[in-house]
Amino acid sequence: MLILRAGICNENSRKGGFTLLELIVVIFIISLIMGLVIPSFHGVGDGRLRSEAGKMASLLRYLNDGAISRKETFPFRLNLDTKFVSWNTPEGERSEKFDSLFNVSTTSTGDVSRGEVTLFFSPSGLQENMVIILKDSKEEMSVSFNPLSGRTKITQKSK
Repeated sequence: MLILRAGICNENSRKGGFTLLELIVVIFIISLIMGLVIPSFHGVGDGRLRSEAGKMASLLRYLNDGAISRKETFPFRLNLDTKFVSWNTPEGERSEKFDSLFNVSTTSTGDVSRGEVTLFFSPSGLQENMVIILKDSKEEMSVSFNPLSGRTKITQKSK
């Protein structure tokens, strides 16, 4: 009689744990979620260089248009050692760090990759062509400013 009772199994006597089918379903769901989420993290830092190039182009257009419309001269300084860009506007002096700032090329100074370059946006606009190179470990972008049209152009170069 003891042997028969030991062989009887009911719901209350089941030990805690998971069945093989439950484990397979959970692993499948986790792998499906990871398959959807992990690719979205690929290239998270890639937008930084593009963003800085867009900010730089926008800043150059703003200074040029502001100097022409207000009939004032605005200095624009690029410090290639500290990677800071500073400029004066009617609202006061502003500065921003551009981590990707690498090189500045103008008609008068040529290629400069160290030190500080100061340009002046006058009531007649910037008087020379300028190209600012932004660079990270994977790619390089150039922001070109055309003084005749006041337009900027962003060009991407892969390494």
